Amino acid sequence: MRLLPPLDRRALLLHLLAVLAYVAMLIYGPLNEGTVDERIYTCVLSGSLCLLLVCLTRRVAFSLIATAGLFSVLLASSVLKVTYLTTPLLAPDLFYFVNADTLEVVLRYPLLLIASFIGLVLLPLALIGIWRIDRPQLLPAWRPLWRHSVLGAAALASLYALVQALSVQGPFAPVYGKGMWAAMNDKSYLTDFFISFYSTQIQPPALVQGARTRQVWNEQVANVGDPRQRPDIVVVLEESTFDPTMLSVCKLPLCKRKLFQDDKRTRAHGYLQVHTWGGGTWTSEFAFLTSMAHVLFGNAGLYAPFNLAPRVAYSLPKVLKENGYRTVVIYPMSGSFINARNAYNFYGFDEFYDGTENGLGWESTDFDLLKVFDRILAQERKDHPGTPLFVFMLTLHQHGPHMTPLGQLPSPYNKPLFPKQLDPWLNLNLGNYLSRLEQSEQAMAELEQKLFASDRRTVLMHFGDHQPSFDGAINALQKRIPKGVTDPTKVTYYMLKSNFPLRKKVDFDVLDIIYLGSLLLDVADLRKDDFYEANTLLRDRCQGRYFDCADPAMLESYHDYVYGKLGALKD
Repeated sequence: MRLLPPLDRRALLLHLLAVLAYVAMLIYGPLNEGTVDERIYTCVLSGSLCLLLVCLTRRVAFSLIATAGLFSVLLASSVLKVTYLTTPLLAPDLFYFVNADTLEVVLRYPLLLIASFIGLVLLPLALIGIWRIDRPQLLPAWRPLWRHSVLGAAALASLYALVQALSVQGPFAPVYGKGMWAAMNDKSYLTDFFISFYSTQIQPPALVQGARTRQVWNEQVANVGDPRQRPDIVVVLEESTFDPTMLSVCKLPLCKRKLFQDDKRTRAHGYLQVHTWGGGTWTSEFAFLTSMAHVLFGNAGLYAPFNLAPRVAYSLPKVLKENGYRTVVIYPMSGSFINARNAYNFYGFDEFYDGTENGLGWESTDFDLLKVFDRILAQERKDHPGTPLFVFMLTLHQHGPHMTPLGQLPSPYNKPLFPKQLDPWLNLNLGNYLSRLEQSEQAMAELEQKLFASDRRTVLMHFGDHQPSFDGAINALQKRIPKGVTDPTKVTYYMLKSNFPLRKKVDFDVLDIIYLGSLLLDVADLRKDDFYEANTLLRDRCQGRYFDCADPAMLESYHDYVYGKLGALKD
């Protein structure tokens, strides 16, 4: 008995294309997953969904193309996210990042814009057209009662298979058990997306019972600060910035920037180990302000402004407020982006200055940010005379893409700087980066001159949040990295200066980003709470390293103390 009636030429072509689309999706999607179990898992998911649609609609071509389209969109989205942010598409992305601010980011990347247009506009329109062409004609010769009974039973069977496949305790329990850290680092993109629905809860670090007693974490170094000598503190997060002399190819004079070189005011500088690459600035903000690494809490750490920030017990703004400071942040974008306004409130800031409300945006330069800073600083000093200030601001100009045509850049960046060593794409991106870096250097020099022009005690810190991605191409460049650093993609820089001498040396050639807060407190000679006292001790005992501390037992003791005893992350 026929499953379908005789098909005319158009319908036959549509069904042929539908089969080809579904087979192509299987080849490049489920059958390309990392393990046999994952291939079976994603085949069952796609097959069950397709069969369910067939039974419910009686439209075979539509069901095949709809299933192929959905899985292809998920796969393409994950590949693009890996390219730009090094992590695959995960279920929480749909909750946290689907908003107008993310759309504004997408509009800046032609490839993302094209992919989004295809997935969100062309595919739905195509499905509407296919729905109209592909009439419900499965089992046409069957009596309605028999047809409804068979299709109903098949629909229930496919639904049962779908539910079982999506159950953590079901037949694919081993797939769900591989953990999100593995999911973030393999290439089973479809599997990673579906299992992430159940695997994105905050995972506190595994603590070794009693490890805190191996070391003394409270040596009363917190009480040495002099409250009468409280300098203003200004910190600048330099977007997508690293020292280009790290690149083996970058040996030209314009690669050597004063932004990264020490002088008589330098108190500490060197390489900075960060925990993200190519994007995810908000995770570096979290690490700097809380002295906690987002990767310590599993995949949920990627969404720190949403789910970790409300649970922070200790932070740099909070300890500065205990020292009598007023704490303000100048954010270069809308406060709704990545939940920034709420997150900074949880971090403990007194005032949040929204970038869009102060004339800042994607096209704003570092000099535009300085103008806003000058205005806000003057107003803050007027409104709060005699109160020391902590100002944290973020630049945006170095944000990707780095694709302005070279001909539109100022000399000498208006032509390929490395014509023999690099291909046109890398010359384009690196030329853009170096051109913007020169502007960043000029703006920082101006800021430094203004801050240190008076006798007012002042501390200035700036650091890079992560390396740019150049759409993933930067990893093709060989890098010179300090000894002992295993991941060359997660190294930037830090620079700390003051206009007054220090009581003790605090310089580190390599420093993890979680120590920047305690370093600031040391340079400013301020009182620490128990958390930052322990952070200082770990910094010194591990010589600026964190995850690669030479003494793993030291790290176990620290984690047990700050998370087990102090409760650095509240329940």
